[in-house]
Amino acid sequence: MKKPSVMAKSSKSIDSSYKLAQIRYADLGVDTETAMTQLAGIPISLHCWQGDDVGGFENSGEGLSGGIAVTGNYPGKARTPEELRADLDQALALIPGKHRLNLHAFYGEFGGKKVDRDAIRPEHFSNWIAWAKANGMGMDFNPTCFAHPKAAEGFTLSHPKKAIRDFWIRHCIASREIGAAMGKALGSPTVTNVWIPDGYKDTPVDRLAPRQRLSDSLDQIFEKKLNPKHHLDAVECKLFGIGSESYVVGSHEFYMGYAIKNQKLLCLDAGHFHPTEGIADKLTSALMYVPEILLHVSRGVRWDSDHVVILDDALQSIAAELVRNKLLARTHIGLDFFDASINRIAAWTIGTRNTLKALLIALLEPAALREAEKSGDYTARLALMEETKSLPWGAVWDAYCEKQNVPVSTAWLDQVRAYEKAVTSKRGS
Repeated sequence: MKKPSVMAKSSKSIDSSYKLAQIRYADLGVDTETAMTQLAGIPISLHCWQGDDVGGFENSGEGLSGGIAVTGNYPGKARTPEELRADLDQALALIPGKHRLNLHAFYGEFGGKKVDRDAIRPEHFSNWIAWAKANGMGMDFNPTCFAHPKAAEGFTLSHPKKAIRDFWIRHCIASREIGAAMGKALGSPTVTNVWIPDGYKDTPVDRLAPRQRLSDSLDQIFEKKLNPKHHLDAVECKLFGIGSESYVVGSHEFYMGYAIKNQKLLCLDAGHFHPTEGIADKLTSALMYVPEILLHVSRGVRWDSDHVVILDDALQSIAAELVRNKLLARTHIGLDFFDASINRIAAWTIGTRNTLKALLIALLEPAALREAEKSGDYTARLALMEETKSLPWGAVWDAYCEKQNVPVSTAWLDQVRAYEKAVTSKRGS
């Protein structure tokens, strides 16, 4: 994938600002070059569903259901796999670093045939694998346990009817095999993440039985051992959703217990908790007991969990926790939001660049903060923590973008608008 050239006229001012920032950070014992090198080694898994409003390519006509809803009608969404890959190419060309793609099961290419979820196979994703290989990217995967007639009652893996549960068990088993095929082909383990919409809108009488059924279903799904060099399993919790406001079968406590017991990856989504909770505080606790974390970077606004990521305190706290405690090697970072009210390529770009900015800020943090805490000088810790907020990390970010040959500052928006004018504005509904 060829990155666009950065405008030469900005290079001199970027270089001069960076040199001043480099000196400022060096005075605090921070090597900015090392921070940029470390950042370049952190892949973010971009979620395909931002590009087409979680539509997929099954052509089942079902529409979204199972607690999934997308608002907005910005023109130009991807309608085909080819359009979606082209849009991803454009977004990736505006984001510094080498990243990954996170794909849902109903984004397979089925040649116009009706292939039910329990019959999907690796060959239905061969074009995606070839595209990722051509771009030197890894891939991640997800079963799609929503937007299907057998999910219409709001239950899948915990459904009281065995035939329904068995269908979704077969789907998740097939998804694991696809994930393993992706990981083997691309030389990087695929994280296959299980999320289900199961729950009740109103207060249930029996909270236990659905969780017992879910646990049994998961045991069957994970029964076959797969090569960890090719594939890793993750399970994802949620506080509540549309149609499951009062009770979610796969709660945080359920999946944390299951992940610890079975040593699976625990998926923590930044939008899946109470608005007053921060998942930054959960990372070190969870990683004491599970092997790795799948982190879904999202932004909750009131009850909605999937807004475009901004550079807010919550995101910076997550990044700081990962860097300060050397947890990056055990954390798989992906995005999970979908906004159809703005340009979809811009949404990818804004969210990913902000995630990388938060990581860069954390990588540039002076060691003096930790030293102050170790010595018991909490006054200095607070003072230093506040002073670091005004350090010139923005100049380092601009230099990093230039080094990675992607647009600096808002120059990427000009390229999004040019692509919109030339490509997406010409798409029909």
